[in-house]
Order: sequence, then structure tokens, then C-alpha cells
Amino acid sequence: MQRRSIIAMTFAALLLAACGQRADLEPPAGAGLPPAPHGAETPSTAEELLKPGTLAVPERSVELRKRSEEREDDPFDLPPE
Repeated sequence: MQRRSIIAMTFAALLLAACGQRADLEPPAGAGLPPAPHGAETPSTAEELLKPGTLAVPERSVELRKRSEEREDDPFDLPPE
């Protein structure tokens, strides 16, 4: 009995995971896309609005260390008082 319930739950989880929306996103009926930003000639498309900006996904600005190195002396690393 327990094995059947595990199989049924697994099957239900697979069905639920497979039911994602595959159509393009559109604004709801009676609503449009946001107005064009100041200075832009045309409003942004839905694809442009869904693309994250540079602040949302910043690029790494520091190079990773390849080997361990001694840290420089930090004048603000003070012991607790």
C-alpha cells in the first residue's frame, strides 16, 4: 500500500512539473505595456522588459585568486574592546 502511494505521489509530481506555460506572455485584456521611458521614441517590448538589467545581474569585477596569498594589513581590523 505504501509503495503505491509513493508511486502515485511521484507520478503526480512529474505531471505537475510538466504543466508549464509555453505561450508568449501578453498583457491582460484592457491593459497595455508600460509607457515609453523618458527620451525613448518607442515603448519597450515584452521581451525587453523581461530581460534583467545590468544592476540585477552584475558582472564580476575582481579576479579570482589562483593560490593563497598573505592579506595586506587592514587598519580597520581592530580587536574588540
